[in-house]
Amino acid sequence: MKNINTILIANRGEIASRVIRTCRKMGIKSIAVFSEADRSAPFVEQADAAVFIGESSPAASYLDQNKIINVAKKMGANAIHPGYGFLSENVGFAKRCAAEGLIFIGPNPNAIDAMGSKSKAKSLMKKHKVPVVPGYQGKDQSIARLTKEAIKMGFPVLLKATAGGGGKGMRIVHEAAGIEKAIEAAKRESLSAFGDDELIVEKYIASGRHIEFQIFGDQHGNAIHILERECSIQRRYQKVIEESPSPVMDEKLRTKMGKAAVDAAKALDYDNAGTVEFIYDDKSGDFYFLEVNTRLQVEHPVTEEVTGLDLVQMQIESAQGLPLSVTQADIKGTGYAIEARLYAEDASNDFLPVTGTIQRFEYPAVDGLRVETAIKSGSEISVFYDPMIAKIIVHDVTRSGAMRKMQYVLRNLICQGMTTNQDFLLHLMENDDFQAGNYNTHFIANKIDLNAIAKKSVEDHALAGIAATLHGWQQREKLRTLLRAIPSGWRNNFYAPQSEDYQMGEADLKVRYRSQNKQQFDFYVGDATYATSLIIADDQIIRAEIDGIQYGFNISQNGNDYFVHNENIGNIALTQKERFPVKEAEKIAGGYETPMPSQIIKVLVKEGQEVKSGEGLVILSSMKMENTIEAVEDGVVEAVYATEGSNVEAGFLLLKLETTA
Repeated sequence: MKNINTILIANRGEIASRVIRTCRKMGIKSIAVFSEADRSAPFVEQADAAVFIGESSPAASYLDQNKIINVAKKMGANAIHPGYGFLSENVGFAKRCAAEGLIFIGPNPNAIDAMGSKSKAKSLMKKHKVPVVPGYQGKDQSIARLTKEAIKMGFPVLLKATAGGGGKGMRIVHEAAGIEKAIEAAKRESLSAFGDDELIVEKYIASGRHIEFQIFGDQHGNAIHILERECSIQRRYQKVIEESPSPVMDEKLRTKMGKAAVDAAKALDYDNAGTVEFIYDDKSGDFYFLEVNTRLQVEHPVTEEVTGLDLVQMQIESAQGLPLSVTQADIKGTGYAIEARLYAEDASNDFLPVTGTIQRFEYPAVDGLRVETAIKSGSEISVFYDPMIAKIIVHDVTRSGAMRKMQYVLRNLICQGMTTNQDFLLHLMENDDFQAGNYNTHFIANKIDLNAIAKKSVEDHALAGIAATLHGWQQREKLRTLLRAIPSGWRNNFYAPQSEDYQMGEADLKVRYRSQNKQQFDFYVGDATYATSLIIADDQIIRAEIDGIQYGFNISQNGNDYFVHNENIGNIALTQKERFPVKEAEKIAGGYETPMPSQIIKVLVKEGQEVKSGEGLVILSSMKMENTIEAVEDGVVEAVYATEGSNVEAGFLLLKLETTA
């Protein structure tokens, strides 16, 4: 047996914190590495030692194998935990660790290599009688051959990058007219993300559920599964909600799928944590192998909550050469667990990621709640990394109990300072079909009105405006030094109230009020009057009685921006307008700007080129997401300012188009 005494964690964020926690429990020294953007991150403070390894770009830090190996040796680590993402499934890195005398806490390189290509993985699984989706995974990767195979297969088809996951290099194509363009885009995205543009073409299962089985093996030939996770609720092909047990699972199906998962593990001589992913056809009841993720999954806490196992500890023990501490017969699930991923993204704007500062991050004390997070109040969400803020996991005896707890947490969690998907997650949890377990991988697209989530009632806006105004009033009162006995805003014409003007997205909100004394106010919003008594006011909390009902508001302020949260109205952002007009930056006619901080991946047009409405102009990448800026009208490219490979801020002018209409 190899004894691990010091582990370098070749990752960042919440997974680094998660590994550190188990290291501490086992009495193992933890060493973190961090980039410039992560200097003040929680995981850096939590580790026993932390070493700076480079600039914020992953290529200059977390993906630099030489730096990571050198730090491990310098700091006396004898093992490396890769977490997930970055180098976790890099077979070259796993081999490099072994050559350098370092224990790689993951499966053996042969298993990683076999699963590194989806096409090779599919062939291997087929050989071992694990059911696979019909499709093409040949060596001929020409656009003509892939197009031919797709047409022969019949639409819809699914294009998938063989080298990676997370939705990158993946496209659903519904008709022959769009196949060539989709292949080109999928190849380009795959090459950018994984350095390999090989694709497979599969028959697309229109009504499917994404169900995965946690597998575990050791170096003594033992392999088991540790139950399933349902991961069908996805956007942009990436998971948002995971739960265990799956709502469609019974013991007969679990036994059948579990056996297929263990067969997959044995086919690979698997010796650590992994996940076998299946697509379950809820029309036919058949299931098919998708891939094996040869690492710990983001959603592993769901399995830990229902089984009571520490999967990171099991990883470390297996890497040391110890046999599995549990058998298949020992694996029992208790209760239900649900995980929701809190992202810095705008659900109403096609889930585009956003950047900024988390002004305040707090969550309620709830029995069975577990929060895995990469941030704290004051943390920056940067353009360089995935926009996930936290994983929120709840456990309860029943599924309905777990969902009730999750709803409570999402109503009372405070994450202020930027746009998040918090209201969207709550909306999902409150959906009748989701509560009944009736969903598939298209649930968000087919069942959720994203625009409705962002809409707030007139009453919600009024309450948010009153809370923000009371907060501003209280802050001014703290600074008053003269005539403190006179009511705020006093004037000899009582009938002229004070007023504040706010902007909420595209809408204007005028809040007028009279201060009768330091506790009593009359507010006027629209045609309504609100009799208000201020109960508590400090820098972060406003508690007030409004028309006989007491409300608590959590408030963060950044300049003129107010972020108001209440369990009933959710999150509302308001910007207080300047009292005197401010000259806005002039918009350039025909100009196309970046909607967020981004890296420019590819410029698709050149000066003088004619373009049609809907044609792609520039491909951007932000927070590991690729987006294409498209022309909104016909025109001719007048000027191009974008340079491929450059990093630009939000609002950067990419190009100008002269319209031909």
